[in-house]
Amino acid sequence: MISSATQITPDLQACLLCEDVRAELNGQQSLVGIIAAIPAPTMPIGFFKLCLWTRWCAGQGKFRQRSLIVSSQDERILAESQVEFSLQQMDCHATNVHVFGGLKFEHWGMHNVEVYLDDELRLRFPLPVVRINPPNQK
Repeated sequence: MISSATQITPDLQACLLCEDVRAELNGQQSLVGIIAAIPAPTMPIGFFKLCLWTRWCAGQGKFRQRSLIVSSQDERILAESQVEFSLQQMDCHATNVHVFGGLKFEHWGMHNVEVYLDDELRLRFPLPVVRINPPNQK
């Protein structure tokens, strides 16, 4: 058991938004469709699911990760997920996958992905939803 005296806040080693995370037979994970922006010809645009893959390391203790997708236009939370995890030793790592289901974007523009560790914001990155012309239009 880890005591609160030995709690050491971990580093967020990596964080990626993608379409899916697959568990392979060898125990590894494959990330499918890494997302830097969301192109959309019309609004609203919906997703059956999006995944946020995170890796924590160099820490020790019990933690809670909370992840959000937020509309920067009105600061409305579009999706939210949380998970508790623990790191037993400093040389361990924890990989978390948040699945956001039934996600719908109502407008073009900038959105944000936010990752909190025990209610402290650890990472925020932009997620632009950009207007594109349908393939048959110029």
